[in-house]
Amino acid sequence: MSIAVYPGSFDPITCGHLDIIRRGSVLFDEVIIAVLNNSSKNPLFSAEERVRLIEKSTADLPNCRAVYFDGLLVDFVTKLGANVVIKGLRAISDFEYEFQMALLNKNLNPDIETLFMVTNANHSYISSSVVKEIANLGGDFADLVPKEIFNDVKQKIEKGR
Repeated sequence: MSIAVYPGSFDPITCGHLDIIRRGSVLFDEVIIAVLNNSSKNPLFSAEERVRLIEKSTADLPNCRAVYFDGLLVDFVTKLGANVVIKGLRAISDFEYEFQMALLNKNLNPDIETLFMVTNANHSYISSSVVKEIANLGGDFADLVPKEIFNDVKQKIEKGR
């Protein structure tokens, strides 16, 4: 059984993230969306909320599940019995950072491979940060997040104002 882990902060999950998840779900028997706690970011949604938003967005994908984790990615991947990490790339700048992370992970555990997936051009400008900024400024972000979670994101933003 082939298991892949797609890590990220997903604060919130975007249409770009969902595109990578859908495409990964065709390549692997199971895709585990790993919601991580990034200490350098101040998340809008709690880890539990982010997992719930991902579950709502991927309800039609039976071979995908979302879980929260903290710690080293390679340890988490190994614990799950996976050996592939999926990383989505929007631009060259993403590649530079993700390439370094892939090499570090390979150094920590040579059995783990990183699969880089280039984003769909329709989603290349979308990031969770952009979604939050547009939403905070009252802009229309409906096409940037999965429709299943649009109201959740809108309500959270409105509560924070």
